[in-house]
Amino acid sequence: MTRAISIEQVRGAAPELNASKSAAPLLQLENLAQHFTLGGGLLRRGQTLYAVDGVSFTLAAGKTLGLVGESGCGKSTLARSLLKLQQPSSGRIHFDGQDITDYSARQMRPLRQQMQLVFQDPQESLNSRHTIATILQEPFVIHGIGTAQERQVWAGELLQRVGLPVSALNRYPHEFSGGQRQRIGIARAMALKPKLLVCDEAVSALDVSVQSQILNLLLSLQQEYQLAILFIAHNLSVVKHISDHIAVMYLGRIIELAPSDELYAQALHPYTQALLAAIPEPDPRRRKVPLMLQGEPPSPANPPSGCHFRTRCPYVGERCINEVPPLLPAAPTLGAQSLLNIGPAGGEAHHVACHFHREIMSGERLPQNLESCDIITSLI
Repeated sequence: MTRAISIEQVRGAAPELNASKSAAPLLQLENLAQHFTLGGGLLRRGQTLYAVDGVSFTLAAGKTLGLVGESGCGKSTLARSLLKLQQPSSGRIHFDGQDITDYSARQMRPLRQQMQLVFQDPQESLNSRHTIATILQEPFVIHGIGTAQERQVWAGELLQRVGLPVSALNRYPHEFSGGQRQRIGIARAMALKPKLLVCDEAVSALDVSVQSQILNLLLSLQQEYQLAILFIAHNLSVVKHISDHIAVMYLGRIIELAPSDELYAQALHPYTQALLAAIPEPDPRRRKVPLMLQGEPPSPANPPSGCHFRTRCPYVGERCINEVPPLLPAAPTLGAQSLLNIGPAGGEAHHVACHFHREIMSGERLPQNLESCDIITSLI
């Protein structure tokens, strides 16, 4: 009988997909947009929904970008677009030195080993009719890796790596708790040792105590495999503990991006300030006065002109109506940059898309139009 080789051996034998030879970023988005047409017909034009509207950043290996925003702001659509699960309307996607924007499904197939997605609901993402062994062996089967015996061994190794016993291989998803199912989902995503892991609300359906366990598991895997992680969530407290940088998204656009500690210490955009001020603080000495925001977010099918946030912003001015604020470094000496670099491949600049952020922070510009306002609570 032939002895089964280890999962690490088969990973090492896998062909290199134009691996980067320098400190170039693993993932780079350039003005990425995803628009959808709603309605319409033979004699009338449909309405355009601007789900993602010009997003640019780079992400290096071993780094985590947290992406936060209200429901419907485009976070999940951005994730699906950069993974090429749907073709973006415009912009460019570079992954591991390759421009994959126009790659066909056939061209993307070998790259699927390098970029994986962890879903929000593990109960829905795991086939209830399959055993855990079948679920974990599926990536190897799809890509034609290993023998049946080897796949069985690797499946057991994957379970152990995420803190579950090998004896669980013959059980079914419904026999596990939510946290255990998410561990299985992560094990499946890590089967082919990807370079990029996208976690789309991966802990939002779990209890707080279980959330911390899953976050610690992700951090451990990142350290071991130098994973780049895009961590999408609506809970700012969760994002803080896992992210190197945090990007705040509003109506299809990134409006602020900064190192995690810096964003929490001094948010520059009024929207981010409102989100942070609404987080419950048990220490009364550290509580912030909530910033009041007006109304509800506009529809992405009919966004406001200029700054998308202007219809709710207490600091709005005439310039906000006519000009789209670019996402630029907050420090004037750094100059304009079109891409936001996260990790060794780029800088640590705090970026913000607000015409008046300096005046707001200095106190020169005071809030206006506070009548009939609501405290934002959708992200806590």
